Amino acid sequence: MKVKKVEAIPVNYPEPNDFNALRHLCLVRITTDDGVVGWGESVTMWPESNLATKAVIEGMAELVIGQDPVNTDAIHRSLKDRAWWYGYAGGIASFAIAAIDIALWDLKGKVLDRSVLELLGGAVHERLPAVASSHAHYESIPEMADEALEWLSTGLQGMKVGFGKRGDARLGFEHDRDVAYVGAMREAIGPDKSLMIDLGWAIKWDVPTAVKRTQAFDEFDIMWIEEPLGAWDPEGYATLRSKTRTAMAYGEKEWTVEGFERVLATGTVDVVGCDPGRAEGITGFKRVADRVEQYGRQANAHSWSSAIVGAASLAVSFSSPACKLFELKPLDNPMQHELVTTPAGHLDGWVYPPTGPGLGIEVLEEVVERYRSES
Repeated sequence: MKVKKVEAIPVNYPEPNDFNALRHLCLVRITTDDGVVGWGESVTMWPESNLATKAVIEGMAELVIGQDPVNTDAIHRSLKDRAWWYGYAGGIASFAIAAIDIALWDLKGKVLDRSVLELLGGAVHERLPAVASSHAHYESIPEMADEALEWLSTGLQGMKVGFGKRGDARLGFEHDRDVAYVGAMREAIGPDKSLMIDLGWAIKWDVPTAVKRTQAFDEFDIMWIEEPLGAWDPEGYATLRSKTRTAMAYGEKEWTVEGFERVLATGTVDVVGCDPGRAEGITGFKRVADRVEQYGRQANAHSWSSAIVGAASLAVSFSSPACKLFELKPLDNPMQHELVTTPAGHLDGWVYPPTGPGLGIEVLEEVVERYRSES
C-alpha cells in the first residue's frame, strides 16, 4: 500500500467559544492507492497562514506520495529535512508537517487495524478528568458565573477561562476587576472544582503586575495561570514563581522539540502546553510529552480546534504519564460537533481512551466542503 494523493483543504468556521470569531484551519486528506483515507489538521488561525500552509503542504506532498503510510517516523524526518530550507525553527513549515503527520498516523492505524493510542504504546491512564475550556465574554461577572455553572452542571470537573479575549469581559486589564472575577468564579463553582486562568495575546503584563495579580489569585486556589508573561521570559518567570504559589503554564507557542526543550531547561514551567496541530503533529507532541515526563513536569494538550486535533490530542494524552487532564470546549461548534459522526465528549466528567482504527473518528466530507475556504 502506498500514498497516492495528498490534499490540503483550508476551512474556516464561526467559533461560539470565541465570541463567534471566524477561525481558520488547514485540513489534510491523504489517500492510499487502495482508497484508505487519513485526516490531519494544522491550527493556522488566520487566512494568510492558512493559504501559506496549503502551499507548503502541496510542495511537501512529493515527499509523501509513493511512500508506505506506516513509515510515519521516516516520512516525518524527510519533511523536517525539507523544512530546514524555510522553517528550521518552526512556523508555517511546522503547521504543514503537523497536518501531514496526523493524517499519516490516522492512515497507519487504519492500515494496521489499530488505534493511534495502541501504536503509541497503549494507555497509561484508565481515564482523565475533563474540564471546560473557553473564554470570558460578558461584561457582567454574575452572568459569567452563571455560565460557568451551566458548563459544570454536565459533570465537568473544572474550568479554564481565557482573559483578554473577544467580547465585553475586559479581563486581564484591571487588577480589581480580575480579582473580583476570580473570587466570584471560585465562590460559584465551589472548592472542589479546578480553576485555571489563561492569559491571551492581548494581555501584556510586566513582572510586577504579574506578581501582584497572581498573589491576589493565590487566595482562590488556582490550579495554574497560563502565559502571564507571554511565551518567553525565563528571568521574569523565575521571579514570578518565587513570589507566588500558583503553578506556571506556558509553552504552547513553541513549534519544535528543541523549542520546548529550551522552555523546560529554564526550570520555570510547571505545565507545558502543546498543540499537535502546531507542534509537528502526533510525532512532535509525543516527543514533547516524553521530554516533559523526563523533567517531572505536566504536559497539557492545547486541543482547541477541530475533532481531528482533538482525537490526536486524546491519543497522546492517554499515552503519556505527564498528561493529567483533558480540556473540552463547553459550547458546541462546527469543527467538533458537525465534522465527525461521533464527537468527543465526557461521561460524568471523565474522558476515556479512544478506540477504533486510526484516530477513531469518521470525518464527514460534506461538512468539510461546507466550510472549505480558498481565501
